[in-house]
Amino acid sequence: MVTPAAPPDLAVRVGTVSLKNPVLSASGTFGYGLEFAPFYDISRLGAVIVKGLSLLPSPGNAPQRIVETAAGMLNAIGLQNIGVERFVAEVAPRLEEAGAVFVANIYGRTVDEYEAVARRLSDLPALAAIELNASCPNVKEGGILFGSSPHGLSGLTRRVRAATAKPLWVKLSPNVADIGSMARSAEDAGADAVSLINTIVGMAVDHKTRRPRLANVTGGLSGPAIKPVALRMVWEACRAVKIPVIGIGGIQTAEDALEFLLVGAAAVQVGTANFRNPNACVEIIDGIRDFLVREKISRLEEYRGGLLS
Repeated sequence: MVTPAAPPDLAVRVGTVSLKNPVLSASGTFGYGLEFAPFYDISRLGAVIVKGLSLLPSPGNAPQRIVETAAGMLNAIGLQNIGVERFVAEVAPRLEEAGAVFVANIYGRTVDEYEAVARRLSDLPALAAIELNASCPNVKEGGILFGSSPHGLSGLTRRVRAATAKPLWVKLSPNVADIGSMARSAEDAGADAVSLINTIVGMAVDHKTRRPRLANVTGGLSGPAIKPVALRMVWEACRAVKIPVIGIGGIQTAEDALEFLLVGAAAVQVGTANFRNPNACVEIIDGIRDFLVREKISRLEEYRGGLLS
């Protein structure tokens, strides 16, 4: 009788955070995680990264806020959210009850607000990490200003690092000249990991009405269109820093995720694909497992970072 082979080990580590697999939901594309519970057991994910949280509730930008593009979408939601207090009281307990590993993405209009949100979230024992949004391109103040220069990013990261003992991941903007220097600035300021990329600034216009299609005029481009840019920047960041790099940008399939892992990403985040297919994350997990079985690879870590020159 042939003993069936053990399933491959998909476990990864992002700094001090242990995850059962490398597939995470990207903030802003997965609500607070609970919205996807009717589709599958959200504890199957490596982690749920919740919608960006601010100190006070925010209505976000005025509509029109989403526009489909030829290979993705533009969004100018503007970080609409319920605020940190309601998240702590109402959402976090339900995520914990569901058995999900969860990470809070945070945003502030000022450094003081970032610090205040981080301190409040530090009171949540079940919270795995804080992701610092220093890179949102569809708001008129706040993150994009801090994340557009090494000096600004470093200052923000140091302040938030001092405000919390939670693992701190810094989400980087692609709208910069040198992603490697930005990643190093975050690392030097105390980040435990960097996640990249956030959306790329873009716009759409209606040639008939002669008006912008987004009320905000510009917004963040995401989806398959940005994947080659994201893959290149993740590769550069992995070569620039020693801390883990989490890859984001246009990941639709297991093959896409494997490419980011191959260039060195410790984990990946799935974003826009969730709008098209609510089961995208779990299908990607299953696809990674199937690939490792076919290739007779027993541990994902044997494959990760193995890009041949």
